[in-house]
Amino acid sequence: MAETWDKKEREKKRQAKKKEKAEKKLERKENSRNDNNPDSMLAYLDENGNLSSTPPDPRKRIVINAEDINVSVPKQTPIDPEDLIRHGIVTFFNDDKGYGFIKDQETHESIFVHIKSLEAPIKENNKVSFEIEMGPKGPNAVNVKLDK
Repeated sequence: MAETWDKKEREKKRQAKKKEKAEKKLERKENSRNDNNPDSMLAYLDENGNLSSTPPDPRKRIVINAEDINVSVPKQTPIDPEDLIRHGIVTFFNDDKGYGFIKDQETHESIFVHIKSLEAPIKENNKVSFEIEMGPKGPNAVNVKLDK
């Protein structure tokens, strides 16, 4: 039985594919021999925390003593009550609605004040001393007193 031209072409393609596959297999085998050494499997961390294949520069090495590492939260120094007292000027106060705003002299921040937090009645442009307490919508002035 005679082979047709089409059968011969398919056989040639199959042989070429087989040869190409064998070459790729051989290439992978050679490359895997080079990758099996431990040096090629190492990864290093640079000073920014990124992985790198190059080892770090030994001249940039920083020596850290184990005693210098704190694994707990440092003790908080007691807060002086005088540091909590702020001073400011009343920029707006509505007696009918019972609220207003104080501009802090240190931070120049506008702080909400409610009539319940007052120890004496205040008006606009009065100088006052107060403490800050965080409320649900931001900082609130409490213990508001008129400055003399």
